[in-house]
Amino acid sequence: MQLISVDDHLIEPPSVWTDRLPRKFLEAGPRIVEMDMSEQHGDEALSAILLDAARGEGGHAAKKKMAEVWVYEGRVYPNIGLNAVAGKKPQEYGMDPSRYSDMLPGCYDSKARVADMDIDGVQAALCFPSFPRFAGTVFLEGQDKELALLSVKAWNDFHLDEWAAVAPDRFIPLIILPLWDPEAAAAEIYRCHAKGAKAITFPENTVSLGLPSFYTDHWDPVFRAAEETKMPLCMHFGSSGRAPMTSPEAPMAVMISLFGTNSMYATADLLFSPVFYKFPNLKVALSEGGIGWIPYLLERIDLTWEKHRWYQNVNKEVRPSDLFHKNMYGCFIDDFEGVSRRHQVGIENITWECDYPHSDSNWPNSRRFAEKLLAEVPDKEAHQIVELNSRELYNFPRTDAAAI
Repeated sequence: MQLISVDDHLIEPPSVWTDRLPRKFLEAGPRIVEMDMSEQHGDEALSAILLDAARGEGGHAAKKKMAEVWVYEGRVYPNIGLNAVAGKKPQEYGMDPSRYSDMLPGCYDSKARVADMDIDGVQAALCFPSFPRFAGTVFLEGQDKELALLSVKAWNDFHLDEWAAVAPDRFIPLIILPLWDPEAAAAEIYRCHAKGAKAITFPENTVSLGLPSFYTDHWDPVFRAAEETKMPLCMHFGSSGRAPMTSPEAPMAVMISLFGTNSMYATADLLFSPVFYKFPNLKVALSEGGIGWIPYLLERIDLTWEKHRWYQNVNKEVRPSDLFHKNMYGCFIDDFEGVSRRHQVGIENITWECDYPHSDSNWPNSRRFAEKLLAEVPDKEAHQIVELNSRELYNFPRTDAAAI
């Protein structure tokens, strides 16, 4: 069996946009600068973020702390290496801005990533963005939409022509979209599909980003293009920009523990929306959402549909769980509960992930951990979960018979 991770991440190297944007946009476009994180930087809110990142124990500002940060249209985006913690102990995790020299080269160099995948026993990976955020929503904030569109295209060209091109049998090419313009987004899907793209990252909830919902026809050009090109929409938890926090005083641990609920919201939204009725062959992957919650939620959604569909504007003929099993996929890292209930989830609807280089990853022991997790699972089912389902979903056939 070859392990395919449907959710890894890359840290963009500094040259992604400086190598690809027209000269007139180089100053405003995304670029890496070195900055003293212990100083004020004009904007009060920004200064607070930077100072928080530079604080040490006891709440006192640290001594001069130089860091490499992204700057886009004058806005500073610290934490280029947030959660780029592969190879570190949990005691070393933190929120501080990072330097490229603080990370394993596999975080930002695809040749080094392949070597790290070999160490981990992982054959292939789908890698989400970091600086643009998981669904490219940084560019929604762009004031110059010409620059924003060129920046989206630059990331996609980097991913297709540079990152994934290093080892086409090891990377599933993923693209981001200009989310402010559905027609332009559809055009980008067709353009990138012609270049070999296999997947599209898309927000789990568009409303929280100030965009129309799944219940409107606003996204029809995107969904139609995705369906026609057979490229699944990958909805990574947190891509909506809405964190599941319970109170202002709650530690970040609460948010991290509850992030899977974002995938639950997306599932309920999609199953009651008209999306899968209008685009019956569209596929949606719930990236990093886990799978243990799926049997309960499907049971609850079906019960709600049975009792309440008659007076609401929902489809009254098709059971929501049937739609899920036809159109949606979950993925997991270390979900023992989900594996034990895999038949209620649907063997054909489960995929595996590594999450390199984030803190949830088991690198460099992912294959050994997967073997432990799936020890009681019949080989045929395990093979579907770790490889075959992903190859079918992402149209990513084997090109080499040798397994890692």
